[in-house]
Amino acid sequence: MLRRIPILALTVALAAFAAPLAAQDVPTPTENSIVVTAQRSGAPMWTIDTPTGTIILVGEIRAIPKTTPWQPDRLKDATAQASRVILGAKPRISPGDVLRLIFSGSKFTKLPEKSQASEYLAPEQWARLEALGTEHDEDYARKSFLLTSFQMLRKELRFNRDTADDASDVVSKAADKAKVPTTRAATLRGEDIIDNLADAPPAAHIPCLNAAMDAVESGPDIVEQRGADWRRYDIPAVMANPLEQALGQCWPWADETLGSELRTIWVDQITAAQSQPGVTLAVVPLRVLAEPDGVLDRLSAQGLDISGPAWK
Repeated sequence: MLRRIPILALTVALAAFAAPLAAQDVPTPTENSIVVTAQRSGAPMWTIDTPTGTIILVGEIRAIPKTTPWQPDRLKDATAQASRVILGAKPRISPGDVLRLIFSGSKFTKLPEKSQASEYLAPEQWARLEALGTEHDEDYARKSFLLTSFQMLRKELRFNRDTADDASDVVSKAADKAKVPTTRAATLRGEDIIDNLADAPPAAHIPCLNAAMDAVESGPDIVEQRGADWRRYDIPAVMANPLEQALGQCWPWADETLGSELRTIWVDQITAAQSQPGVTLAVVPLRVLAEPDGVLDRLSAQGLDISGPAWK
């Protein structure tokens, strides 16, 4: 499966003494009004009331089709009034990391030592992959399984074509414009990411390949269906969608080390936000929120009262 008007009683009091009529004309946003504005965007979200404020968790899916009827401007308005924003983990790529990718590119795009896909796959898996390659005029015999998976999703499903802005992009731009304090759930070193991917054996990406083949065989309609279910707040349907399943089965989310770290980071960030005053708006990958033993399950296990759509 990762937005700066403070809401302070003192501000309201000072405004009342200095300009009582103006204060009545332009009321200070309340935590509840910010939540309502965010909810009117149509993005699925959950709220947690804390002793000092409110946390809004926006469940994000990437590559939302333009046909999905949601209102990002409402999310922009809510972001501008939030006390702080939390966005997903961001890789820190150095020039050295770029050079490593350039000089070892084949290590990430090809199977090792001139091996063939048929050497790693069960006969029925290889037959399935070969049939898809023939159907789409592609040769997958030597390509890495991860590259093959993303290539199939991108070229055959075209899931990242004709898309609207993602919630992260909407919130990031609005937070920059309104100067709302923004933090990243984590900053990941490019070196660690590259090493993690390079160390993964081909077999580690077979579940990703299987899920990608499932998605391609399901047909392109699943792309718009995923967006429609997201907008209808049918979270179990989104999670069961073959495209979402494929993205969740692929690196980095399916990686035992990196994927687990990303999930733990989000729980830690939201737990820390419970002590912050005002409204914290966090944009979190939906698959990380709603998966079994995901962020929502773990927060619920802490005894928190979570308001929002059913996620399982």
